[in-house]
Amino acid sequence: MHVIAIGRLRNAPEADLFDRYNGRLRPRLTVVEVPEARGDPATVKRQETAALLGALPRDAFAVPLDLGGQVLGSEALAGKLRHWSELGRPISFLIGGAEGLDRAILARADFVLSLGALTWPHFLVRAMLAEQLYRAQAISLGHPYHRAGRPDGAP
Repeated sequence: MHVIAIGRLRNAPEADLFDRYNGRLRPRLTVVEVPEARGDPATVKRQETAALLGALPRDAFAVPLDLGGQVLGSEALAGKLRHWSELGRPISFLIGGAEGLDRAILARADFVLSLGALTWPHFLVRAMLAEQLYRAQAISLGHPYHRAGRPDGAP
């Protein structure tokens, strides 16, 4: 699986958190960092879109992360990943920059994923995605990392 993201994740707490979960994944995520564009919001969005699409493998199963995407529970994400991996195409997650993703990326998407209605910093999204991918992998392998339901037993 690939993560194609805007910006360079430098030594920071977000990088440590991403590395923690990426190190647990088998195989690890391949990360392609695309430089942040400069200029007015429309120019930035256009340039970053071109860069993200340019880094996307031609036959990739493209999964951009966007507020307008589908919100999945961890078990549902595990199921989607199992299905997508059976397609024989590289799975590529796309993470936009501060201006978000352009319609061209959403049009190219095979599935649009949302991490919820809240807006997250794009560097933190990488760590959150890596954790959820690790959790999905643990669910698929029957590993006890994931605990379904709430601690009080309620659904």
